[in-house]
Amino acid sequence: MRSQVVLRALPFAVLLAVSVTDLLAGPDLGFLPLLTLGPTFASVYGSVRRTAFVGVAALALCVPLAQYQGVLLTRQHNITLATVAGVTAASMIVSRLRLRRERELADVRLVAEAAQRVLLRPVPRRTADLRIALSYTSAAAEAQIGGDLYEVVTTPHGVRLLIGDVQGKGLTAVETAAWVLGAFREAAYDMSELNEVGERLEASLGRHLSGETFVTAILAQVHEDEISLLNFGHPAPLLIRADGKLFPVEPPEESLPLGLAALAEGRPKPHRVAFGEGDQILLFTDGVIEARDPGGAFYPLADRTDLLRADDPQEALDALRADLIEHVGGPLPDDAAMLLLRRYS
Repeated sequence: MRSQVVLRALPFAVLLAVSVTDLLAGPDLGFLPLLTLGPTFASVYGSVRRTAFVGVAALALCVPLAQYQGVLLTRQHNITLATVAGVTAASMIVSRLRLRRERELADVRLVAEAAQRVLLRPVPRRTADLRIALSYTSAAAEAQIGGDLYEVVTTPHGVRLLIGDVQGKGLTAVETAAWVLGAFREAAYDMSELNEVGERLEASLGRHLSGETFVTAILAQVHEDEISLLNFGHPAPLLIRADGKLFPVEPPEESLPLGLAALAEGRPKPHRVAFGEGDQILLFTDGVIEARDPGGAFYPLADRTDLLRADDPQEALDALRADLIEHVGGPLPDDAAMLLLRRYS
């Protein structure tokens, strides 16, 4: 908001500064050509009409200042007037083109956001003895949308979850995310074992991916007192015990992301960890832990999990998201998705 006020006032401040400088310098030094800076700066932020108004104001200032210098209606004065008028006209064209570009970009962003909202459906907030919270923060990088994805489904085999991150951005990443989500939503109901769901995702991506595109992901399934995790090269989730103890749930073996199965010697296997009453598990994409502050320090997620103690899981996750944005001090450089599962009795 403050920057907008500065940009609005800048053209008039420049005109005032040039006028005062010209008066203080005396008639021997002429600064009238610098009045062209007014409409030039106006075109950076203002409308076409505002740019024209600043240009007219610059032309109006030329008359008394030229009279003060004793060059009114001289050849030099006429050239200055023509220069200010020409720069004003050019600035008006630039302003019009900029506004058209901004409108086109806004339309593209709206379409992209709508496509992503259709792709990423709302997750259930409560299922069985679980309460689920979701946070998704888009990167403000023009019209680009990322490939972060998530899903929670209740199946005959239990509650199953997916969180992942497609390599790259834009429509290609969204298309890949659509294939992953579609395959997961189908396989989660059909396959009895979690590793079979992973194999279905791998097979689906193998038919549609090309080149070196890949997807890091975690598949999870909640059991009576445990949770199974199948990690495909994704950042390890954080398990927070009811007593506050915290540890990352690392897979027993390193595994490659989805889409790179041909390069792997074997397939990753699910591993189980205890997940009882009062426990929480936080799944997230790398946009969270790779977010940096202005000094270049990464976001210390493990040190901020005390924010997740609120009674309402969604309020807790919202607090963590607010802390992440405060750490960065501006728009996130990458999309950041977080899923928080909390178990109740």
